[in-house]
Amino acid sequence: MDSSDLTKNMLKNANVLYVEDENGVSLLGEDAFKFATIFEKQARRPMKHGIISPQEKEAIPIMQLIVERVLGGNHNPNEVLYISTPADPIDVDMDVLYHKKTMEALTKRLKYDARVIDEGLAVIYSELGDYNFTGLGVSIGAGLTNVTLAYMASPLMSFSIGRGGDWIDAQVAKATGLSVEHVTETKERVSELNSKVSVGSPEGALNIYYDALITYIIENLKKKLAYISPPNVAFPVAIAGGSSLPKGLFELFERKMQTANLGIEISKIIRAKDPLYSVARGCLIAAKTMEEGQTLSKTQTKNAEAPNAKKK
Repeated sequence: MDSSDLTKNMLKNANVLYVEDENGVSLLGEDAFKFATIFEKQARRPMKHGIISPQEKEAIPIMQLIVERVLGGNHNPNEVLYISTPADPIDVDMDVLYHKKTMEALTKRLKYDARVIDEGLAVIYSELGDYNFTGLGVSIGAGLTNVTLAYMASPLMSFSIGRGGDWIDAQVAKATGLSVEHVTETKERVSELNSKVSVGSPEGALNIYYDALITYIIENLKKKLAYISPPNVAFPVAIAGGSSLPKGLFELFERKMQTANLGIEISKIIRAKDPLYSVARGCLIAAKTMEEGQTLSKTQTKNAEAPNAKKK
């Protein structure tokens, strides 16, 4: 938006987050999407397909700003921090290494002891603690869907696919002739997926493409499971992610998983307690587990050294 005192005062009074440079004022976060819809402009994203967007020249400065806003403030030097990143995708030509290293560098600038964890494994840490961190974690995000199979917190298989909430928006926009922004707004208003919608409506198209997404996730999961030999145990499944929020999606996922014949035994299918923050919660649990492990290791070392010190 054009920069002026009037514009900036309006944004401040409305508590809208923005940054200013020589090109004007850029709105950030949910407000950027709202204003883009109102003024029929395209919202720019620093991330695309779950990684830093190579097409967006300001992606890294914006990601740095986000990281500083989320993690800034007082913390102990070298405090353990886990960040989630996508697993390598199996259906799109995309390298996630640059994204991982960049996000790691941005967090280390703030003096954290930063570690990286796959998004699907973070879901397992968050939701499957009662199952000894054994099971299948599925995170349906905006750009990618991440899947991890783990046994006792050790990953047996991790992958991502290039379809998520953004893919649904793009397909519905193509099918209905609406803008992606309009479809996204409609999607966030749809409270429940069901078959009782008008044929040809955006709501009807959303139902079709959510069904197609779940089918595609399961098809790729079956392919990947065919290449590993997991232990002969029953695996619980946890589903999370912002694009898993619509009512009816969990039930759709559950029905399709129960009839999928994956080659492994599924004991239970669980909806994340808070799908939007499940990955973040999993990162926190991983960090606390690591920190507690380091404290225990130091205590054991001191106890082992104490008798020797007395002898000397």
